[in-house]
Amino acid sequence: MRVLIVALVAALAACASGSGDPQVDAGPSPFPVQRGTAPPPPAQSSAHTAPPEGAGPGGIDFGQWRQADPASYGPAFQTQVQQRYTGRTTAQIRADLEANGFACEDEARLDCRIETMESQCAIDWYVVVERGRAEPIAGFDRMCLGAR
Repeated sequence: MRVLIVALVAALAACASGSGDPQVDAGPSPFPVQRGTAPPPPAQSSAHTAPPEGAGPGGIDFGQWRQADPASYGPAFQTQVQQRYTGRTTAQIRADLEANGFACEDEARLDCRIETMESQCAIDWYVVVERGRAEPIAGFDRMCLGAR
């Protein structure tokens, strides 16, 4: 029994100290460290065009969003969306948002977005309608390169 305990302690000590041979190379890490990198902002394309300042083609008022402070513009946009869509069906909301330039997906919830780039800033408007929720969730975000 003592021999078994000594062998077990020796095996655990070998495992804790690695392979015992400091020259063994395990190869490149499958998880390379890439600090400071992030996926690029959305590319400008026909599907990701910026809405007009003011009223959109479907009637949503985007206001003066280029100079807007997201902290005040976002809540104002959400209020406008909630007033516009409360009591409407998901199909009606989707049709109206798409008429205003949003791209929509309808999986577990309706998720509609406008994403664009302007002056080194990724800009995003979103409207989400979750199943069983009376009011949509809406927001606006601006993230600029070099901003901290």
